[in-house]
Order: sequence, then structure tokens, then C-alpha cells
Amino acid sequence: MGGRRKRLLRGARGAVLEIGGGTGANLPYYGDVGRVTVVEPDPFMRKRLLPKSRVARVPVEVSAAGAEVLPFPDGSFDTVVSTLVLCTVPDQGLALGEIRRVLRPDGRLLFIEHVRASGSMTRWQDRIEPLWRRLLAGCHPNRDTVAAMGRAGFELETFESFYPPVFLSGLTPHVQGLATVRRA
Repeated sequence: MGGRRKRLLRGARGAVLEIGGGTGANLPYYGDVGRVTVVEPDPFMRKRLLPKSRVARVPVEVSAAGAEVLPFPDGSFDTVVSTLVLCTVPDQGLALGEIRRVLRPDGRLLFIEHVRASGSMTRWQDRIEPLWRRLLAGCHPNRDTVAAMGRAGFELETFESFYPPVFLSGLTPHVQGLATVRRA
């Protein structure tokens, strides 16, 4: 996924908010940005993230906030980054609403997420979801994240579907793209 992260984060600019920074896997890929604020509510992940934040090429601040209640004023960020996190937030709609709120009017949401499959694979995702969620830190493999972005007022500017070359990836189609706030 390193190549995908690198391509995605080329689109980051200005003040960046990363939702659910996990272990800091994105930090090496930030280039010409002003600053990066990473929210990560999981203390175990934050412990792994903090050392990487100290050696990043860009200024990084780490917050224990969750995506559903972001402690930042409206319009604080030029870019919000979400990589493999909208599947785990407890309230995806609320998190997307908060992302929209903290984005500047011309801001962008950069994302790599796994999403609900289509066809017969959706039944498999629904069947495995209870076990998957327990084993994988609250991950819901069957969320229709793209539709949720639309409901939250985002418009897709670029969009690509793919399956990563990892075990069980056939159960979790992925998407990568750029979304902006839909103009009224």
C-alpha cells in the first residue's frame, strides 16, 4: 500500500488533518504541507505513532480525539486524510459531518478505504461482519462508505476501485480518491 499512500498524499496541501493515524504509516509520505495534525483515539496506536511523528519530515501534532468530535474550529484544514479508518469509526455519518465541518470551503478529503462489495459478495461481507469486527478493531467490512460520503455532502472528484494483494482482499474491495464539499 506504500505506493498508493504516496500517490494519495501528493494531493495533500496546507494544513492537514489525518483521521485515525494508527501507527503512522502515512507520515513518511507527506511532502510539501504546512503541518499535519493526526487524531488517534486508541492509546495503543498512539504509542506506536508518537515516535514516528517526532522524526517526520513535516511538523506533526498528535491528538487523542476521535473523528466524531473533532476539537478544531470550523474550516481549520485544507486537507483531511482518511486511510482505512472510516470502516472502524463508531458513527460514520457523524465522523464525515465533522470532517466536512473542519474543511475549508475549497478543501479536499483524500481517502483510501475498503468498502461494501457488490453482487453476491455483499452477502459474505454481511455474514462475516460480526466476527471480522471483533477480530479487527471494530472494522465493518460491509459499510457503503462512498454513499455515506455523498450523504455527508461530499462530491467525488477522482475515484478508483481496487483489490490490494493481501489475504482475504476479495472480501474487501478498496477505493482511493479525492472528494470535495458539494457546492449548493
